[in-house]
Amino acid sequence: MKKPFMFVMLALMPGLAAAAENYVAIYKTQGSYADVRDFVRIGIESEGLVINSVGHIADMLERTGKDVGSTRQVYEGGEQFEFCSSTLSRAMMEADPHAIALCPFIISVYKMPGDKTVYVSYRKPAQTRNPKLRKVLVDIEKLQVKIIKGAIE
Repeated sequence: MKKPFMFVMLALMPGLAAAAENYVAIYKTQGSYADVRDFVRIGIESEGLVINSVGHIADMLERTGKDVGSTRQVYEGGEQFEFCSSTLSRAMMEADPHAIALCPFIISVYKMPGDKTVYVSYRKPAQTRNPKLRKVLVDIEKLQVKIIKGAIE
């Protein structure tokens, strides 16, 4: 499904901080925050997956800012979709029962104040020497990329 706006994948350049490269993959697009958010939701559900919860991160930061002594607006909109795949989650935990800590999967959609760009990101998979777990983590990342690209193309 083509969207009425163009997308650009944010390439993680070698000059960026190594930590940023290791923990998050970021895509960016132009358009309405609400549209991108809804396309991500539809993408998750079209894979036959159920969204366990939606984290309203921007709202939480706005609501609690004064309580922690900060009035800086971090996001104009920011939400996280938590979901699992029974097939991938089971394979992941059969490969390593401690991988329970890696579930649920999360895709974040956010926009920063004064920026016309909408960002979509996910946590990069953990590094592991376990070949069975590594294969499942690659499959999980492929699923997240498929959902994101479908939402922003």
